[in-house]
Amino acid sequence: TGKSYLAKAVATEANNSTFFSVSSSDLVSKWLGESEKLVKNLFELARQHKPSIIFIDEIDSLCSSRSDNESESARRIKTEFLVQMQGVGNDMDGILVLGATNIPWVLDAAIRRRFEKRIYIALPEEHARLDMFKLHLGNTRHQLSEQDIKVLAAKTDGYSGADISIVVRDALMQPVRKVQSAT
Repeated sequence: TGKSYLAKAVATEANNSTFFSVSSSDLVSKWLGESEKLVKNLFELARQHKPSIIFIDEIDSLCSSRSDNESESARRIKTEFLVQMQGVGNDMDGILVLGATNIPWVLDAAIRRRFEKRIYIALPEEHARLDMFKLHLGNTRHQLSEQDIKVLAAKTDGYSGADISIVVRDALMQPVRKVQSAT
């Protein structure tokens, strides 16, 4: 829905800031205690390179609500995030933490409180989907008329930008699939 594009725009506009873009796979390790150390090191690095922005994509995979059936390592990662985001004993001035998720209601309440502002990015409206279809088709040869593209935009209500990208890519690969199945 454009969350990653928003983070890229922030990084571009804050050109004198150091931008850290991380995902859960960057911070989760199979070794005991390593994940917490990675989280701590990330925030220490951000403090060393102020002003800095930490963007955590799909933050819900790291910081979902605590429950009785979660692993001890997941609980420790959340605790380290909370400690680092709170800035206890550390100076957090000059550090912006951005988190992106499609399911904010699963985030731990303590994590949600640490994010002072929330930005809702709605799914694209029909005219935006029309532009996205045109953008993803680009200069690729196709037999779609302007009206065909308008129909596609109308029929894809509820689709995100990523969904439209996949639809176009899949359609563009159809001739390749036909050739492969014919041989």
